[in-house]
Formats: sequence, structure tokens, C-alpha cells
Amino acid sequence: MDDKTRPASISMPEKLDGGASGPMDVRVWLRMLSCTMTIEKMLRRNFQDQFNTTLPRFDVMASLNRHPDGQTMGQLSRALLVSNGNVTAIVRQLQEQGLVEARADPEDRRSSIVVLSAAGKAQFDQLAAAHHRWIAQVFAEVGVEDQTQLYGLLATLKASIAGKGQG
Repeated sequence: MDDKTRPASISMPEKLDGGASGPMDVRVWLRMLSCTMTIEKMLRRNFQDQFNTTLPRFDVMASLNRHPDGQTMGQLSRALLVSNGNVTAIVRQLQEQGLVEARADPEDRRSSIVVLSAAGKAQFDQLAAAHHRWIAQVFAEVGVEDQTQLYGLLATLKASIAGKGQG
């Protein structure tokens, strides 16, 4: 799709009032950030309104769903790019609701392995189905070819970022 056939810009504000001026790299960064923050806000609201849960709880459950044999707290925090303290608080809440179970790690008794319980798996399946619908709605007006191109471009950016290290 070229610029002439693209839909008109929507009224979503750019992060930090970024606009059509300034260096292109900064403009692209602000556009990505605006899109990401808007989608995340929608997801947070939908999870709260429709399921009385949070996006971080969904993220923990999604990670555990991808690892049916479970994950340690350290593995969870690394997978989610958050601190051990954040993961611990969420896992405790999920445990209290019977959605996850923790058991001693047979290789390191000081560590626990966290797994989704049967009830947790059932709830996660509902949450994941809704999440997929919401994301499909976000991308409904972006064709598969454009999504594929964007995915490739973001892979290039991700590789560039990885090559820069943390400094």
C-alpha cells in the first residue's frame, strides 16, 4: 500500500507531542511508542473490565502456558523482563486464587517451580482467546502484507538494538 492509498491518519496523539517534524528516527520511535502505549492501555482496560484481572497477571499466565513443566521465579522474571519482586507478588495472588501451583525444584530445593493449575489453564485459555480477538481488532485495517513487512522491519530494528548492547 503506498502513501496515496493508506487510510488517513487517525486522531491518536503522538507520544510527547511528536509530529511531522524532527529527525525521522525520533519520529518513528515516537510513533511506535504511541501505538504500543495505546494498545497496552486498551488491553489493560479490557482485561480489567471484562475479566477483573490485569495485564501483568495475563503475562505471567502466558509465560507459564508456554512452559507446561513450569518455570522458576527467576526464569519468569527474565522472560517477562521484570524484577523478581514483581513476579513474586503476582504469583502469590495467582496462588491464592488457585490459578498456579508452586513446588520445590528437585534440582535446587531453595527454588520453586511454578505451573498453571487446571483452573489456571482454563482461565488462561479464556483470556488468551479474548486477547487474540482484541489484537485482531487492532490490526483489522492493516493488511497481511503490511503486517508481514512491519514484522520484518521490526526484526531489523530488534537486531540493530541487540547489536548496540545495553549502553
